Amino acid sequence: MKKFLERIVEGLFTCSGFVTSITILLIVVFLFSQAFGLFGSKVIEDGSVLALNKNNKVKNLNAAQIKKVFDAEITNWSQLGGSNTPIIVFRLGDISNYYTDEQLGANFEHVSAKINELITANPGMIAFIPKTYVDKNFSGYLIADKVIKIKDVLAGTEWFPTATPAAQFGIVPLIAGTLWVSLFAILFALPFGLSVSIYMSEVSSHRVRDLLKPVIELLSGIPSVVYGFFGLIVIVPLIQRTFNLPVGETGLAGSIVLAIMALPTIITVSEDAMRNCPRSMREASLALGASKWQTIYKVVIPYSISGITSGVVLGIGRAIGETMAVLMVTGNAAVIPHTILEPLRTIPATIAAELGEAPAGGAHYQSLFLLGVVLFFITLIINFSVEYISSKQK
Repeated sequence: MKKFLERIVEGLFTCSGFVTSITILLIVVFLFSQAFGLFGSKVIEDGSVLALNKNNKVKNLNAAQIKKVFDAEITNWSQLGGSNTPIIVFRLGDISNYYTDEQLGANFEHVSAKINELITANPGMIAFIPKTYVDKNFSGYLIADKVIKIKDVLAGTEWFPTATPAAQFGIVPLIAGTLWVSLFAILFALPFGLSVSIYMSEVSSHRVRDLLKPVIELLSGIPSVVYGFFGLIVIVPLIQRTFNLPVGETGLAGSIVLAIMALPTIITVSEDAMRNCPRSMREASLALGASKWQTIYKVVIPYSISGITSGVVLGIGRAIGETMAVLMVTGNAAVIPHTILEPLRTIPATIAAELGEAPAGGAHYQSLFLLGVVLFFITLIINFSVEYISSKQK
């Protein structure tokens, strides 16, 4: 009977591990399948076209050029390799500036013919119109609608997923913002975290340790939005006054908030690892004439490096994956930061802010899943790097 029960328990554990592994695998597969659908999407907004005069020499435009044309950053076709002709941007809503309601028809039945007439009469015009308004007798030509390229996404420097007629999905600013904030958060948190863990494990009395440990563990249970609110009310104004900045919502504010959030994890895990160092090793070191501090950094820390590494990895993981707190204090600007005192935006904050508004299955929706894939690989690389460094130290 005992062996039978043991087999049942063993089977339950095996089944639980199998189900967990399959679930994780399915989540990863779903993430990747949704993300890479972006590279099959068209550059121009779905259901719309860009129409040009038949005499226009410019035959192809990429997403960045289209955006600059419609944002009036490019105003002449000569800047795109065409003739010296001013660019006239036309959207469907502008048709009332050219024709009366009577000319367009009671049911807008003449809109297609009037758009054709308008483009024919204006050599410099570029028209962003629904595909249904391009009739069979259209005398101009349509810009070739290409699919979104991998290099335009991975090397792109502009993130405007809702721009029309061509959205921008450059993820470089988001990656830079994520790494910038996370790096400084760990630089702030690691020295303080290790110092406190060493103090609690090796220096403090039992009474002090029993008082500090519950308080530190309680910090890890505080919701991230509370940390964000604290950063917004206290840290952001302090940074603005200290550095005389126009706004205090910067990468530095996000780094400080994330460092505070990562501290409980680093302290708790590292302190537990140091306390697991055998007492005999400490006594042997002291017996050989080493001082207390020599014993700590020559014996205790090397013995506990695996646990310390785990605490650092968990702290980095929390810093990289944090959403709400970072969203509240970093300024939420999707630009490449040049200093830590500039507003920026991270990958998790972008996903949290935009996923609810992105149409399911659209390019914007798929680009957010791609950001999840990028975040997955960033975390994976950091974990492997820390583990490799730890194994080399051993």
